[in-house]
Parts: sequence; C-alpha cells; structure tokens
Amino acid sequence: MIFLEVTTQVKQSLLMAIGRYAQIHSEHLPGKAGDCEGFESRFCNQRPRSLKPTSALQLPAHQEQYYNSVESGLATLELRSVDLQSPRNNKRHHTQEMGLKRLIVRRGQPFLLQLHFNRPFHSGTDHLTFVAETGPAPAELLGTRAIFSLTRARQGNVWSASDFVIDSNSLFVSLFTPANAVIGSYTLKIEISQGHGHSKTETHLLGTFILLFNPWSEEDDVYLPSEILLQEYLMMDYGFVYKGHESFITSCPWNYGQFEENIVDICFEILNKSLYFLENPSKDCSQRNDVVYVCRVVSAMINSNDDSGVLQGNWGEDYSLGVSPLEWNGSVTILRQWSARGGQPVKYGQCWVFAAVMCTVMRCLGVPTRVVSNFRSAHNVDGNLTIDTYYDRNAEMLSTWKQDKIWNFHVWDECWMIRKDLPPGYNGWQVLDPTPQETSRGLFCCGPASVKAVREGEVHLAYDTAFVYAEVNADEVIWLFEDGRAQEILAHNTSSIGKKISTKMVGSDQRQNITSFYKYPEGSPEERSVFMKAFRKMVGSRRALSPFLDLLGSGGFRDQPAQLQLRLARIPEWGQDLLLKLHARRVPDRAHPRGPIRLEVRFCAQALLHKGGTREAFWRQTVHLNLDFGEEVQWPFLLPYNNYRNQLTDEKLIRVSGIAAVEGMGSSTLVLKDISLEPPHLTIEVSERAEVGKALQVHITLTNTRTVALSHCTMVLEGSGLIHGQIANDLGTLVAGHTIQIQLDLYPFKAGPRQLQVLISSNEVKEIRGYKDIFVATARAS
Repeated sequence: MIFLEVTTQVKQSLLMAIGRYAQIHSEHLPGKAGDCEGFESRFCNQRPRSLKPTSALQLPAHQEQYYNSVESGLATLELRSVDLQSPRNNKRHHTQEMGLKRLIVRRGQPFLLQLHFNRPFHSGTDHLTFVAETGPAPAELLGTRAIFSLTRARQGNVWSASDFVIDSNSLFVSLFTPANAVIGSYTLKIEISQGHGHSKTETHLLGTFILLFNPWSEEDDVYLPSEILLQEYLMMDYGFVYKGHESFITSCPWNYGQFEENIVDICFEILNKSLYFLENPSKDCSQRNDVVYVCRVVSAMINSNDDSGVLQGNWGEDYSLGVSPLEWNGSVTILRQWSARGGQPVKYGQCWVFAAVMCTVMRCLGVPTRVVSNFRSAHNVDGNLTIDTYYDRNAEMLSTWKQDKIWNFHVWDECWMIRKDLPPGYNGWQVLDPTPQETSRGLFCCGPASVKAVREGEVHLAYDTAFVYAEVNADEVIWLFEDGRAQEILAHNTSSIGKKISTKMVGSDQRQNITSFYKYPEGSPEERSVFMKAFRKMVGSRRALSPFLDLLGSGGFRDQPAQLQLRLARIPEWGQDLLLKLHARRVPDRAHPRGPIRLEVRFCAQALLHKGGTREAFWRQTVHLNLDFGEEVQWPFLLPYNNYRNQLTDEKLIRVSGIAAVEGMGSSTLVLKDISLEPPHLTIEVSERAEVGKALQVHITLTNTRTVALSHCTMVLEGSGLIHGQIANDLGTLVAGHTIQIQLDLYPFKAGPRQLQVLISSNEVKEIRGYKDIFVATARAS
C-alpha cells in the first residue's frame, strides 16, 4: 500500500472527486446492490489513512459510511453467515440430550460462535456490538436486554464477547452470559461499525438461543459441587416415586423425560402462562434470574387451582372425564397434552403426579431436583401442630368437619439452591410442593422451605416452613367420640407423623430414607426441644384454646391394663381372604395391679382413602377375651375377600381398627392396622444387547394369580430414548390362573442408561407396574 503526503488543498480536492464519483456510481457503493471492486481498486488501496473529511464537506450517509472504509484501506465489513456451533456448545453445556440442532446453553459459562465475513476482521478498525434480548419488552434496566462489545478478554461476571480468533474471513468469538442472567429464550443480534466514528451498518440477526440455570457454575445460585449428584438430580431422566403406606412402600417407576423434544419450550410456556406473567410480563421475565422466584411460579403452575396450570387435581373416585392419577407413567405425555390443548389443565393428578411433573420442569430448566415421599403426612390447616381423629365405640373412624388430615403419604419436591433471602446456613435442599393444599401469599403453591430450617424448627423463615414442619412433625391425637362430643383420648402419638421420608438413592434403584434430614430422632431431647420451639412460634396465644392441651393437663390419659397389636398372618394379596391375628398381653396398671380382666374388642374394617379419611365400615366383628396377669393370647380372624371386593378405592388400602373395653373399667384401648393389598406381578425381559437404531426384543409376562378375572386390560409402555411418546395396547380379559405374554421390538434412539416403564391397568386393579433398566450402546460403525 502506498502512503502519500498531501496538503490540505489536495485533501479537499480528492474528497470532492470522491463525492462526484460516488454520485455518478452510487449504485456501486457498499450498502447498495452491485459490485464495488472496481471502485475499491482505484481509490481504497491508494487512499492515505490520515485523510479525514473536513467539516465543510458534508457527504450523504451512505457515502460517509463508504468513506470510513476507504479511510482504513478496507472494504466495508459484511456478515455473510453465522454458525452458532450448536453441537459443540450443547455438549459442553450438558444440553446435548435436548438435541444438537439449536443452541441451548447454561448461564455463567462461555459458548462459541463463528462469524463469516466478506473479508478478514481487523480489530483496530472493525467494531462489533452484540445485543441479547429476552421477554416481550426487553430493557437493560430489567436485565432482559444486554449490549456488549467485542473485547480482547472477558472481565467479570457480565455479558461479554471476547477471546476471539481470526481465521481468514472467519471470526470465532467466545460469548459469556453472567451466572445471574435471566433464563429464557433469547434473540442474538450484532451491529457492525468501522472507523473512529463507529458508523453503523444494519443490525444482523445471528439467531436464537435458550439460556438455562447452570449447576456446574460456582457463581450460579443452583451450583451443586458433585458430578455424581448432578448426574442423578439433573441429567437422570427417569426415577421412582414412592407410594403406598409406611409398612407397604411401593416404588413407582416414572419417566421424567426432561430432555425429550420440545419439553424445554413447554417449560417456558408454563412460565408464560402464569398469573405473574399475565399481570406484568416485563417484570415477570426480569425476575427469572432468581431461582427462588422461578420455583414458586412453577409450584403454582403445575396445579390449576388459580390459573391455566398443567394438572387438575382429583381426589374423588370418578375419573371418567380424564385419566386416573394411577394410570400415568411419566411427565412427557402430560406436558405435551397441556401444551397441545392451549394450556387447558390435564385431568387428573394427585400429589405424586404433581411432584413428578414439577421435577421434570425444574430439571429441564437446570435446577437439581428430587422427588420426596413423606409417609403419614399431616395436613395441619389451623397450625396448632396437632391432628385430631375420632372413633366411635364400634371402632369406626368417623368423618369430621375439620380439614386437618393425615395423608397415607404425600409427595413433594426438593430443589437445590442458595437462599440469599435467608440468614446464613439454610442453603441446600428446599421443599417445593405443587399439590394445591393451602395458599401461599394468595396462590396455591408451597415453598421453597429450607429443609435445614424445618429440622431446626425455624418456622418463621420463608416460604411456608411452618406448614412443611407440621407435615413431618405434628402430633396425632385420637379421640373416642360419643354423645356428640369427644369423651376421652385413646392415643397421643408424638412420633406417628412424618415416617420414612424417602427418595431415590443416588446411582441405585433402591430407596433412601432421609427422615433425619427433616428432624432429630423421635423422642430425643433435641426433637422435643425443637417441637416446643416451633409450637410456641406457631400457636403462641392460641395455646389456651387447645382442648387437647386442656385434657392433657388434667390427666386425661390413663394406664391401660392390656397391650394390643394386630398382625398379618400372611402376605395380603388383592383377591384373597385376609388372615389377621390379635396379640393381647395383660400388663399391670394402677387400677388393677394383678388379677384377671375381661376384654370386649370391637373390630371394624374400612376403605382407607389417600387423604386420610375412610368410607363406611364394610366388616365388623366382636371378640371377648379373658386375660390373666402376664398372660398373652393370640386370636386369629378372617377378613373375607367378598367383604372388601367392591368396597375399596383404586389404591387398595384397608384400615382395620379395634377398640377394647375392660369390663368394670371406664377406659378404652385402640388398636389399628393399615393394610395395602399387593397386585399381581409382571416380568420384563429384553435381549442381551441394546444398541441405537437396532431392534431390541422385549418380552412382558403377566400371570393372574388371583381368583377373579382382570377385565379390560390395557398396557402402556414408556421410556425416554427408547420410545417416542408411548406404546399402548388393549389386552382384553385375563382370566384367573391364566398368563398373558407380549412380545415387541423397540428401536432405541439415544445411547446411555435408559429405563423402560410398563403399566397394565384393568377394571379391577388399576396399577400393575414393572420396569427394566437398559443400557443402550452407541451404534456400531458400519
């Protein structure tokens, strides 16, 4: 390149010549259609760098732009193409399971772009400014719009474009999103300018990307410093939900499917249909950098009590307008159905369905999440930390006007996060409960409540910690009800609520008992101390209004002259008679230290409902026993199948209760036994090797070992990476003693550990479940 020394007069003459030439050949100027190579060869390569237009010469805008390129001796920088490097970036950001065709990244971690221009990029004269926007009205003040220029190196936890590499006409740029950025779907634009005046060209749309929470980033509020835990609580797309009863816990395999096609879009669709978004879209989007806020929105949106939420709850018996909660295998079908119907709630859900769907959404958004089951879970509406239940003299559990209940089990979620809104020490697992039990600040949602705060009885801390504390720590008070009022306390149980709190064990199909995370050992000094601390905070001045405390203080309890226990004599199977034994042992008491007593024990059996209530009694029996001091007797009795055959709910739970009265004494003794009836079992076998794209043979076998036929049997198969959606088959009727065998081929489309879930339902038994863990190898090179 030749450099000329010229006078001011020569400069002005040359500028005027350029202007006249530009007017004659304006169709060839950069920014216009045409080829400017001839013009550039005559003037650009000979133009002295020191020349600048004088204030007396005003060129049109497009000529001014071209002049700046002439000044630098370079053609105007023009963007020809962009490569978002989605396959490479998605793998580095642990989102490859969502696909490789579009860019999905996590905040607080750089990702790479390749920009291809018409010529090499020159950092001295070419200036690039990036604009990232999300939400309906992006604004820098709201954190939903970011403007940042290309620099040599990244500085701090801010939006930046840096560490660029020039390769011929390509420019590789590293983009960084701060670890507290708003999550969501972004558009990314670029503005190109040149020279000292930074004259701008058109803004170019580079593309779109989705930004998620990043538990791999130390700066993110969801940071979890364990790869093993991240694989379990974020990357695992299947698991188990624990149901049943504390003595009969069953594992329900569940397909979370958080990486299935379009699930991430549905997750943001859920956020965009919340009441917060509808009321103020810009404000709502601006708060999506806060995991606490996002969790509360999702908790409210999984149920539909306030809004166009995902699921409609149903704890009745009629599911004819939808699907029974027992007949779901996973979250994907539910979420897709909700989205396809424009946000109409899916019918129906109960606690484990609500929690499992929320787990899918939170893992998809990038928040480590696990599903937790609490057996004998209290629903304490009045906040007095006692749940009252009532029985009559015939041992029948009575319905009550009170809303307080003890659920057989209740399922919620725990999400991992830092709680900057709480005092130090309450980070880690937080309870989130999407089941609509009570409102929280006006909406049916619950949490996040710090598990550590629950354990320590810090019930004043946000959010809903007192409610969660009662779920696992309330006392149970059982009353004998007669003549329209509570006559005496049959039992005061301080340790019967919050039993065997369970979640899936890391790296295993086994159940992990995490009760110790929620409370100190039952009956320990620490547990009672924490209980009294929580009680004082929750009850306070209302303490004097508790009839339980009045009776407790007046000596409402009496020593019982006999200990009673109900036991099962064999495994309780649906379709079979149930054999039980009453164990009774005479013990000394103050009223009758020694000597025989005569007991009258009235038994009653009722269908036990999921939310803790019962139906009317379907079986009764009375037993008379003579007990001498120190004597123990066993009394067997039969509960026939014909008595309970048409009386139970789909969950097949029975409560057998007995009240023993001692002749000549006024006191009564209560004995209880809850029974969960086992369904038939199915088996699943697969061929030895599973490989992507190759047929995988599956054999499913079910034998009806019961004495009655199973009618209208249907089978549903599900499994992320194994099946697109679901496979459903009608199996007809399976008569007693017969076996049905199903054989089919699957074609896995994702490598790695997978799980096949199988659910067979019939009119008689709604839940016959099985699963098979399958490792799928990558396709062999041909």
